[in-house]
Amino acid sequence: MDFSLSDDQKALQQAAADFTRAEFAENAARWDAESYFPVDVIKRAGEAGFLSIYIPEEHGGLGLSRLDAALIFEQLSQGCISTTAYLTIHNMASWMIAMWGSEALREQWLPRLISGELLASYCLTEPGSGSDAASLRTKAVRQGDEYVLSGSKMFISGAGETDVLVVMARTGGPDSGAGGISTFLVPADSAGIEYGKNEDKMGWKSQPTRLVSFDEVSVPAANRLGEEGEGFKLAMKGLDGGRLNIASCSLGAAQQALTLSRDYLMGRKQFGRELASFQALQFKLADMATELTAARWMVRQAAWRLDQGDPEATAHCAMAKRFATDVGFQVCNEALQLHGGYGYIKEYPLERLVRDTRVHQILEGTNEIMRVIVARRLLADGMIESLQ
Repeated sequence: MDFSLSDDQKALQQAAADFTRAEFAENAARWDAESYFPVDVIKRAGEAGFLSIYIPEEHGGLGLSRLDAALIFEQLSQGCISTTAYLTIHNMASWMIAMWGSEALREQWLPRLISGELLASYCLTEPGSGSDAASLRTKAVRQGDEYVLSGSKMFISGAGETDVLVVMARTGGPDSGAGGISTFLVPADSAGIEYGKNEDKMGWKSQPTRLVSFDEVSVPAANRLGEEGEGFKLAMKGLDGGRLNIASCSLGAAQQALTLSRDYLMGRKQFGRELASFQALQFKLADMATELTAARWMVRQAAWRLDQGDPEATAHCAMAKRFATDVGFQVCNEALQLHGGYGYIKEYPLERLVRDTRVHQILEGTNEIMRVIVARRLLADGMIESLQ
């Protein structure tokens, strides 16, 4: 069993690390302070291939694996967590179009989404349906060759600045559950769409987050992704990878926090000694590194399972997301504590790492919902035995 990365994977890591140093690292604090959405830099990420990482090559993407994507996002997030997190959302939405859009739809939209000329948002959450996503109420009524969408979506990343919305809406009756949901590509400037205020969030300030309202928005039936009634299934398939993506952002944040902590402990003196010479602080650093390493291998194993089409990949993605995002926040928080008062001021990046990683335990399915997903599978015959 070989756990080493291939030469190609190491090259991908290096390319992502070079890009984030050149484009993200020096700007992340300013973007955070100004709540600035760096569209110009995101377009350059498209030129580097980072907006189409796992879109198949036949559709113009890089055609890389989910493991490759995890490696890339971990490196990028060491420069800016918030902006990298948006890149993961764009990748997920564009991949859904590539996988389930018609040939005409792919030809119309994918080249510009891949290049970064157009940007995408993923629209599932609603004001009244968060964790209970299958209870969504936004409806899509078929009228001839069109669907008419009415309803609203909440906490949509990039909304108001993006060009394409991948929207989950109810095409079945009010009580049709998950089987009554379909997915649509909706141009973001369609008549009848309105955007709320940019939410004043704790973190993730380099990307806007808004409510999106649909007031009888006409969408061609040809813009439906997959078959009618398949939308919730498609949304969940998108989220399997999305959970690994956001977990990878947590890994990158924790790696940065660990590096900063080591450098700080070796450079600062108290009581006439380097902080690094105190065993209590050595133990804390060791625990941070151990937890991070365990989380990294959980994410990589889950990504490998998703690439292999493992029937239990969803459960493993949920495990990895829960563990890695908890660990990511914990490591960043411990790093802030190690920095003392310096960790709490904006001159140092620690407080931003803590703010940005906190939401990872909430989005792409809360970590409580991750436990629900895992527990349900564990109760199935043979599942616990298969973990060996």
